[in-house]
Amino acid sequence: MPQKPLIPTLAAPALLAAGLALGLAAPALAQVEAPKVGITDLAQLTNPLPLPYDETADAEAAVAAAFARAKADGKRVLIDLGGNWCPDCRILAGMMELPEVKPFLEAHYAVVTVDVGRMNKNLQIPQRFGIEKLRGVPTVLVLEADGTLVNKTDSAELADARSKSPQAIVDWLARYAAPVKAGTKAAASKAPAKG
Repeated sequence: MPQKPLIPTLAAPALLAAGLALGLAAPALAQVEAPKVGITDLAQLTNPLPLPYDETADAEAAVAAAFARAKADGKRVLIDLGGNWCPDCRILAGMMELPEVKPFLEAHYAVVTVDVGRMNKNLQIPQRFGIEKLRGVPTVLVLEADGTLVNKTDSAELADARSKSPQAIVDWLARYAAPVKAGTKAAASKAPAKG
């Protein structure tokens, strides 16, 4: 009786284990499809770019209001930490204002901007969620409505927004968007109008 080769028998469990390890180590795929943007170059953003950070705002109150909206609407919270002096922060703000992006963000997130000055102001906000030191701005925190940080390992990914394509920025924003939950205000706003 011919013997079966040992390699396929031994390789199968190793390949299965490697595949599982890669699957567990790989970042989660987006649960929601990103909108397609109509620009291909950041130079196509409307100028002047927005100045999104209110330097006189009460950051604690703004973040608390975002969490209240997220809980009421069944969304995640997106905290954009940055400063108006920062070109990457202003690029992100310009991307978030695009007509194909803004409604997507409104459907999936309670968005709040927090001015961190030159990374020396309102730092208690990221620290509350386990980010002890900002690695750059913008730093974007995505949180569940209960305060659980969803993206701790890549919260500073957009700190070099000017080196990314417009679609790559939007894809990153969509990566952490949770599907709109039925029975929420967000779901009602996405439902087709009866007529």
